[in-house]
Amino acid sequence: MAITENTVTAQSRKAGGKNDARRVRKTGMVPAAVYGAGKDPVAVTVDPKAVSKILRSETGHNTIFDLAVNGGAEKVMIVDWQYEPLKGKLLHVDLKRIAMDKVLRVSVPVILQGTAEGVKNEGGILEQLIREVEIECLPADIPRAIFADVTPLKHGDNLRVKDLAHGDKLKFITDEDQMVAHVTHVKEEVVATPDAVAAEAGATPAEPEVIKKGKTEVEGAEGGDEKKAEKKK
Repeated sequence: MAITENTVTAQSRKAGGKNDARRVRKTGMVPAAVYGAGKDPVAVTVDPKAVSKILRSETGHNTIFDLAVNGGAEKVMIVDWQYEPLKGKLLHVDLKRIAMDKVLRVSVPVILQGTAEGVKNEGGILEQLIREVEIECLPADIPRAIFADVTPLKHGDNLRVKDLAHGDKLKFITDEDQMVAHVTHVKEEVVATPDAVAAEAGATPAEPEVIKKGKTEVEGAEGGDEKKAEKKK
């Protein structure tokens, strides 16, 4: 379940441009926007430490928490955020109002557990092709992650979305035939040795066109000498 009892306090503000956003950040807060649930968007400021704490939690951006603003509180989720690339400071946050009785589409991570049979006893490797899947469910039923036991997988076996354990409370939006992971052979990289390179170079045949051309020129020159000799006679 991705719901937390945490409450983040926000202050309403006037929506503005980049200069207004810079002024907000100078106060130690970050600009944010709240929208959804059929209500008008609201511009607010929030504490970046509180938001970053939620993003670093086990449920991450799928966490549903209370946002206290203008004397009231409503359930929200973080749907978008932006960090400063060099210093890593939070710059902006988008929050979406959540109706607890309406289904949501969210992406959740897929975590593989165990050691595959094909890896343990057959010398293969386990390759994970996708690391998250999109699901649809009620807010209270959002899982922290979907865990998959890969222990039975042998060489050539694969795990698809439809094989992931899940209850009736969630529905996969990602194609159920999409491959999540499979066991395959280790790919060996062949490195050419100096002797092999030299042998390959020595075995390269000469270009026949060049040799033929040279031979023709020699024959032409010999023919010319014979004609000169006949004239002298």
